[in-house]
Amino acid sequence: MLDIALLRKDLDNVLARLNKRKSPQPFLDEARFRELEGERKTLQSRTEELQSQRNSLSKQIGGLKGRAAKGEDTAAEVEAVMAQVASIADELKASADRLDVLQTELSAMLLSVPNLPQDEAPVGADESGNVEVRRWGTPGTYGFAPKDHVDLGGPLGLDFETGAKLSGARFTFMRGPIARLHRALASFMLDVQTQEHGYTECYTPYLVKAPALQGTGQLPKFEQDLFHVTSGDGDVADSKWYLIPTSEVTLTNTVADTIVPLDQLPIKLTGHTPCFRSEAGSAGRDTRGMIRQHQFDKVEMVQITAPEQSSAALEEMVGHAEAVLQKLELPYRVMALCTGDMGFGAARTYDLEVWLPAQNTYREISSVSNCEAFQARRMQARYKNAQGKNEFVHTLNGSGLAVGRALVAVLENHQQADGSIRVPVALRPYLGGAEVLKP
Repeated sequence: MLDIALLRKDLDNVLARLNKRKSPQPFLDEARFRELEGERKTLQSRTEELQSQRNSLSKQIGGLKGRAAKGEDTAAEVEAVMAQVASIADELKASADRLDVLQTELSAMLLSVPNLPQDEAPVGADESGNVEVRRWGTPGTYGFAPKDHVDLGGPLGLDFETGAKLSGARFTFMRGPIARLHRALASFMLDVQTQEHGYTECYTPYLVKAPALQGTGQLPKFEQDLFHVTSGDGDVADSKWYLIPTSEVTLTNTVADTIVPLDQLPIKLTGHTPCFRSEAGSAGRDTRGMIRQHQFDKVEMVQITAPEQSSAALEEMVGHAEAVLQKLELPYRVMALCTGDMGFGAARTYDLEVWLPAQNTYREISSVSNCEAFQARRMQARYKNAQGKNEFVHTLNGSGLAVGRALVAVLENHQQADGSIRVPVALRPYLGGAEVLKP
């Protein structure tokens, strides 16, 4: 959530920055915001005026009571002043009620407004405006026509038919060697992030209540992209859980409604979870294979930092994701996302795109974002700075990596002519020392 004080102080600049995301910006109803703010200012001014009058009248009452103690008849004057005080109290109550309504509507408006992009973010309308930062590795050459992961994975136990029979389209069933490879990749990624990069491994719930998703920005704007379940007990509103779209939600919300001591920052958390997304906006895209699934696994990285640490932490986290790709011997490139392609809560984002030979292109495998104080303000996550003042933390998140897409990349990049898969050296200890996976 944006700082409403920033909108009140410099609305024109906020609107100009939102226009960098999409022009004309559709996020904030400027006319309605100005109308609400105008009424709020008027009410607050009137409230201050009434409070001043009430204080003055209270002093008058004290003086009148002092005169009465001396034997003067002040009953009529006291009654008149008391009537004025009662009238002011009624108007103050009405003003307070109306201010609550205004604040509720203003807060609701802000929940649908995305984060402001950093000045360093490339300006562009869509993914065509993304900027390549660097590449690592060289796409392999093959003395045969490379197969895609669907054809390679089938003989290894990758079973889309059973997945569809059980759950419908965009679900996958794995058995045998492919299931073991999937598990090995997740374990390998967790070990890299915890043993080499200093993250604390976490196991989190897969179901959360609405406030957690509001805190990280998925609600209310993206509810259609989420799966939810309800309990048979109690009121429906109290028994509704959402399946996590990413463990960014659970890991980041560990600091919700807390004040973190400065000496505990940065906090670095990682976890391996399934992720559940309806992908409502992706109909017709990537219907073949594992690229876009309703259920997929991911090893997530989250950092909670002081504001002055977050820019460096973003670069560090990109390096942490790159390290996994390099150890898996997978060619990739790093892309700085433009303002029109960044996620809702991000102020700055890098995508890592891995090379897929069968598609002859790079595809996203990790997205790493600095959300600055956007999520923290929604979660009321703060820290005590060096001056002893409470201030919002900055939050960052990124994939380290998407397990299914890493599996796709390993199959396709390390395939051999006979359909077997060469196991990257770093992954072999997780597969009992196997150098090759064979059907």
